[in-house]
Amino acid sequence: MTRVVLVPGALALLREYAGLEDPVAELRAACLGAVGWLGTDVTVLADRQGERVAAYLLAATERGGAEASYLVVGNGSAMRTERAPGHLDERSSAFDEALGASLRAGRPEVDAELARELWASVDGIAQLRRSGELGPATVDYDDAPFGVQYWVMRWQA
Repeated sequence: MTRVVLVPGALALLREYAGLEDPVAELRAACLGAVGWLGTDVTVLADRQGERVAAYLLAATERGGAEASYLVVGNGSAMRTERAPGHLDERSSAFDEALGASLRAGRPEVDAELARELWASVDGIAQLRRSGELGPATVDYDDAPFGVQYWVMRWQA
């Protein structure tokens, strides 16, 4: 049995970016809970920033079981509001809805060119796509704080 977890590559999850008040407490809790569900043998699918986040989350959790696991790091657009890192792009909501629906269905579909334009981090998600159909996801988190679409999802295949 293979377990797969998707978390965002949000630098706010890293300890060195934490302040006195945790601005992503709910997201952090969802990520730690999902990563803790993985087995001990974890393959990370991520870009460079995502690898930093994955290393932190893996070090911060205790995991059991020997089944193969994948920790996928990626997120939707970073242009959902005027205050988003990339400012508002009207295409971002539709992009995130389509990507989110494909993830929830376990059949990730990524428009890589549009993802790049909308500052979406999808390298890990694109790698996951090569694994085939995953089945329906369990969604632990789905929100866009700071104008960036983040998901925490789990699959067991």
